[in-house]
Amino acid sequence: MAKVHFIAIGGSVMHQLAIALKHKGYEVSGSDDEIFEPSRSNLATAGILPASLGWDPARIYPQLDAVILGMHARADNPELIKAQELQLKIYSFPEYIYQESKDKTRVAIGGSHGKTTITSMIMHVLQQCHRQFDYLVGAKLEGFSQSVNVTDAPLIVCEADEYPASVLEKRPKFHFLHPHIAVLSGIAWDHINVFPTFENYLEQFAIFLRTMEPGGKLIYNQTDETLRQLVAKEGSHLECIPYGVPEHTIINGLTRVRFGNASTDLMVFGEHNLLNIHAALLVCKALGIGDIDFLAAIATFKGAAKRMELVAKNEQTAFYRDFAHAPSKVKATIQALRKQYPNRKLIAVLELHTYSSLNAAFMSEYAGALDPADLAGVFYSAHALEIKRMPDLSPEIIREGFANKDLVILNNRAALEAFLGEQDFHNTNVLLMSSGDYEGLDFGGLKKYLTV
Repeated sequence: MAKVHFIAIGGSVMHQLAIALKHKGYEVSGSDDEIFEPSRSNLATAGILPASLGWDPARIYPQLDAVILGMHARADNPELIKAQELQLKIYSFPEYIYQESKDKTRVAIGGSHGKTTITSMIMHVLQQCHRQFDYLVGAKLEGFSQSVNVTDAPLIVCEADEYPASVLEKRPKFHFLHPHIAVLSGIAWDHINVFPTFENYLEQFAIFLRTMEPGGKLIYNQTDETLRQLVAKEGSHLECIPYGVPEHTIINGLTRVRFGNASTDLMVFGEHNLLNIHAALLVCKALGIGDIDFLAAIATFKGAAKRMELVAKNEQTAFYRDFAHAPSKVKATIQALRKQYPNRKLIAVLELHTYSSLNAAFMSEYAGALDPADLAGVFYSAHALEIKRMPDLSPEIIREGFANKDLVILNNRAALEAFLGEQDFHNTNVLLMSSGDYEGLDFGGLKKYLTV
């Protein structure tokens, strides 16, 4: 029985991998200096919650087959130091995923936006078509109890992001997966704290392409000019398959998509999701699933958690929550809602929550992003700036960066709730975009604002 120890087991995906390996029959242990919900309860249910918080070198012993290092573990972690002294095999999360999937068909979904949704779409279709597969995805998905699964299945589908793998391995996670089939959804600069220039960010995608095995399938968004140029330069050793926005119609807020002679109504909408569906279809086709079976399955796809999630509605008003935070994601999400309901008023509020979005030097990347809204607001809290040890932001810097002098600036949850309370929501959609939670906003309680 393989023995595996997790340093920083409480992470959102780390604890899911730990549970998956426990289910596979491995002997799993772990440690962390803080473990929040739902990780704590999930680990407890699986019987692998550490007995106490903190680091203890005694947990590291020569018989361990692998030590998996979480992203927030520091270089001076005493357990890591002990593992290095014992010359144990130490892996970052993606390095270990590769170890577990060397003999599988590997599918990796990369790009600056749409990764989670495309991965979720593929998973949904594979499940509906009764395929056996492993997976790694960054959101809760209906029909799947975990966000990571590692079994003896012959296939693995991975969301592949560009963030550094660990404190020891600073290269992006997606460099370690070596897929046979890859998707790149687009390239738009993000993670300014890790990639200080766009050129540095772009190079990570170039490396990803260069390190794919010759003959591998690359499915890429041909509507993205930057990506198209990169594929032309770096993809000559690959089978490059472009995709774009498929044929579709929108009638009374309902989108119908067509591929060849087959068509279906969708439960999701927006040009970005139509692109995502086309990418997912091409992956599934490469895995042997036909268009008709794909469309029958995708018709029941409701979306991943917090991706254009409908949280409250009646006949006149709808409140949507979306994970969008990077400029390209914000633009795609707000444009999707505007096009889907062209005759409804649109109120949009974006929370600045990430390091990049709270950085004055990055703010101009959001220029025009909220312009499609009839009323637009930006929310940010002093607490978020304090946690990231960043200087205060003035409303003037934000309005200048967004190139929108009419932006409503909101600094705390009470101000946001007061702003919502002042609005007339008749024939209106409200879009709340954030990777955070607006200082604990009760999304379930938004139904109180619905027009009677």
